[in-house]
Amino acid sequence: MSHRVLLCILALEGGWLAPAAEHHGLVKFAGLPLPGATVTAGLGEKRLTTVTDPQGVYSFPDLPDGVWKIRVEMLCFTPQEREIGVAPGAPSPIWELEAMTINKIKEFSLPPPNTETATGGSELARAAPSKSKSGPQRANTSTAFQRAELAASISTPQAKDTGAALPEEFNQAPSDGFLINGSVNNAANTPFSQSAAFGNNRLRRSLYNASFGLRLNNSLWDARSYSLTGQNTPKPAYTRAQGSLTFGGPLRIPRLVPRGPELTVTYQWVRNRNASVYTGLVPTAAQRAGDFSELPSIIDPTTGLPLPDNRIPQNRISAQAKILAGLYPVPNFASSLYNYQLPLIANSHQDALQARANKASRNNSFTGQFAFSSMRGDNTSPFGFLDLNNSRSVDTSLAWNRRLGRSLTSTVTMQLSRESVRITPYFAQRFNISGLAGIAGNNQEPANWGPPALSFSSGIAPLSTANSSLSRNQTGGISGSLLWSSGSHNITFGGDYRRQQFNLLSQENPRGAFAFSGGPGQDFAAFLFGIPDTINIAFGNPDKYFRATSYAAFFADDWRAASSVTLTFGLRWEYASPIRELRNRLVNLDLAPDFSAATSAISSSPIHPDRAGFQPRIGLAWRPGLTSSLVVRAGYGVYYDTGVYLPIATSMAQQAPLSRSLSIQNNGALTMANAFTAVPNVASPTFAVDPNLQVGYAQSWQVAVQRDLPASLVAMVTYLGTKGTRAKQQILPNTWPAGGINPCPSCPTGFVYLVSNGNSIRHSGQLQVRRRLRAGFMAQLTYTFAKSLDNAALGGQGSAVIAQNWLDLASERGLSSFDQRHVVNLTAQYTTGMGIAGGTLLGGWTGAWLKDWTVAGQLTAGSGLPLTPVWFAPVRNTGVTGSIRPDFTGAPLYAAPPGLHLNPASVTASGAGRWGNAGRNSITGPAQFSLNASLSRTFRLGDRLNADLRIDATNPLNYAVFSKWNVMATSAQFGLPAAANAMRNLQVVMRVRF
Repeated sequence: MSHRVLLCILALEGGWLAPAAEHHGLVKFAGLPLPGATVTAGLGEKRLTTVTDPQGVYSFPDLPDGVWKIRVEMLCFTPQEREIGVAPGAPSPIWELEAMTINKIKEFSLPPPNTETATGGSELARAAPSKSKSGPQRANTSTAFQRAELAASISTPQAKDTGAALPEEFNQAPSDGFLINGSVNNAANTPFSQSAAFGNNRLRRSLYNASFGLRLNNSLWDARSYSLTGQNTPKPAYTRAQGSLTFGGPLRIPRLVPRGPELTVTYQWVRNRNASVYTGLVPTAAQRAGDFSELPSIIDPTTGLPLPDNRIPQNRISAQAKILAGLYPVPNFASSLYNYQLPLIANSHQDALQARANKASRNNSFTGQFAFSSMRGDNTSPFGFLDLNNSRSVDTSLAWNRRLGRSLTSTVTMQLSRESVRITPYFAQRFNISGLAGIAGNNQEPANWGPPALSFSSGIAPLSTANSSLSRNQTGGISGSLLWSSGSHNITFGGDYRRQQFNLLSQENPRGAFAFSGGPGQDFAAFLFGIPDTINIAFGNPDKYFRATSYAAFFADDWRAASSVTLTFGLRWEYASPIRELRNRLVNLDLAPDFSAATSAISSSPIHPDRAGFQPRIGLAWRPGLTSSLVVRAGYGVYYDTGVYLPIATSMAQQAPLSRSLSIQNNGALTMANAFTAVPNVASPTFAVDPNLQVGYAQSWQVAVQRDLPASLVAMVTYLGTKGTRAKQQILPNTWPAGGINPCPSCPTGFVYLVSNGNSIRHSGQLQVRRRLRAGFMAQLTYTFAKSLDNAALGGQGSAVIAQNWLDLASERGLSSFDQRHVVNLTAQYTTGMGIAGGTLLGGWTGAWLKDWTVAGQLTAGSGLPLTPVWFAPVRNTGVTGSIRPDFTGAPLYAAPPGLHLNPASVTASGAGRWGNAGRNSITGPAQFSLNASLSRTFRLGDRLNADLRIDATNPLNYAVFSKWNVMATSAQFGLPAAANAMRNLQVVMRVRF
């Protein structure tokens, strides 16, 4: 994960708060599930209550980590109470209630209702109405009916699947207690109404449950993909189907395993045939024949003189160009911008199996998980090349939770995962295109057969195909933690160890790459002459064996400092070792401080370890007044990006002198036929890294103020700041702009150098107004204003990955590629409830069809993302293109001619001897807009048989939204839309549970 992606994730997550996990358990009587039991969870002064469903299962979806006191009770049963540690991956407890004696039943009485203000938890939960401290509370029939209807409307599976985020207060459903002594709690925590039997406890009731789901999508339901050219492109037929089958219950084998673990098995499969539309520019028949009479003067690259009549004699068209040009499709309509458009089909198949088992005793509980996945797919390129990919993965884990005392709980988790990925290109083992074209010096083993990569400055579609590869990765680890609850403190400390293997069989660039620059027509003319501007290749030592180890230790304290203040603070230390190659085949450059000299250095791990991974974190939640709804939250944390080493090791694994690698600019003497052989076999490395490279980290801080408003509204204002340090930067040492003078002819060039001197800053303010669920309706409106700057130059939409001027990295500072100044998000959901129209409860078929439907929608609108203008030309003495930016002429950038969105007259080539003055990410892309909607309902077909139906619509208005512009200033397509978002798409989801 790159440093800037890490910062984006941190910004979206909104800072560090106390961890939370889903906690659920099973309540039984005489070995059978017991519905309707009241379950109360308490931690400090915080109380949360729920009720078991028809399968005897209760759930707290978002319970903060800690040692909770869980109490299970039901009329005529002896209550039980335990202290249970809640943490991610913690096992689910199983409760076995015992029936009361007659005397105990007579003594049992319901305590009066006791409503309190919940102030515990790391987020200082808002005042929760009617949450009892010690038992079920009395309720009149009217109140219980309204609250039961409310709980049903917010806890149905279709409500959870709409994609609309449910408010925090809906995470815990209320307990209604008993309406009449001996009756049942009707749908207080589940949408499934229970029958009028006491406890719904039937001897013939099955201990097992299952469900079957199916998601379907067909091209007949979807709109045609948007055509960037206006051409009537046929819509291909496609179908997407996803299914799942789940079975759960106790594993029991008579006389062999009488009381086995609770087991849940899920099988999922995907059979998708996806379609998209490709739009591009391909050479015409006249251009392939060397006829450029419709274009401005074309220069002969061998003489520097204009071609007579702008035509290339047939005997001067290279044999390599004739073969490679034949791989291009012919245009299917006439245009100088885009002349080729067709639908593409990609197939993907996936099978996945997951199993989970847990077994609990008085002081011990075990949870085991196993997952297997197999994925097969193919991707068709615009040239008709069909590349195949196949991957398999296995993931297993075992967690042991042991209660060591009333206040101490330990957890140990072991994990092992393996993954293999194979990519098979279209030409592998089939056609040796390089050999047929007479291109020598590249890797022509059958696994790497195919053409070299071609790229053009004028916007002609690049020619490329995948590289053959096989990777086998393995990760094994063990982690442990202790949770100690003492008074108002819940202290967690522990650590983990992880060992990773990355075994690769691949070549980085085995067939090589040629780039052709110049004005429209000039680049393709140079191709026909067979004279590229830049040459790149890297292959040798295909087998690579990378190893890495990581360690972590942490401490955290969740402290209820007062009834209105909660503090969470801790410290995490994390260390990930640099990647090591088992056979010592990593090549780096040993550089002089002023980059005046370089020698190759071969080792197993050229980067020095960075062990300074200390990450302090603190969170605060404060309610200034116990009678007020005002809540203030604040947090600060440091986060390290420890996943930086693998891409670096891959780049260093195939370099000279151990492999054949070069990245050079053509001096005019090289052709596609001899470019890879005319250069000495042992060339200079093309990539180097600072041996003192440090791991990047981000500091994140936030303050949030929340308050209840009239009309069931809640408002929250949040400020979030994020500062990144030690961000990665890539430079080209000893380079100079076109038309300038080489400042050091003897200095080494042609390699990319990676350092960690970048930084970033992001500030954002957010206003959120939420309407709690009332009368079946809930909604949330969020507005975010943000700005992000960095000088990392690590990519994004159209931005260069290498700094333009290696001597002036300050000029690389600009808007981050993910910077979006304004974003508005609206989420709404409405449930019809019992079937009410005009204030009247409908009956008969009308009421039956109108009730229990949930309609949800999500609308997002935002300003455009930044784009970087690119002048496609080689950097002097290197094989790098795409890092040079143009000059802004002063003409209005957005005053575009008809049909364009950017003005081509606003950009031009930079003057001789200087770099372009256009800044990085200095163009604002198209505004963003998306709208999704869903309609869902659960049909109750029996006591245990339920069917869920949901219809999801993406872009139901069928509104065309462009995702980015073409920003290559040397292309005739500059200012045209480069891509469009998907048009209307409908999916039907069906699930049966029994």
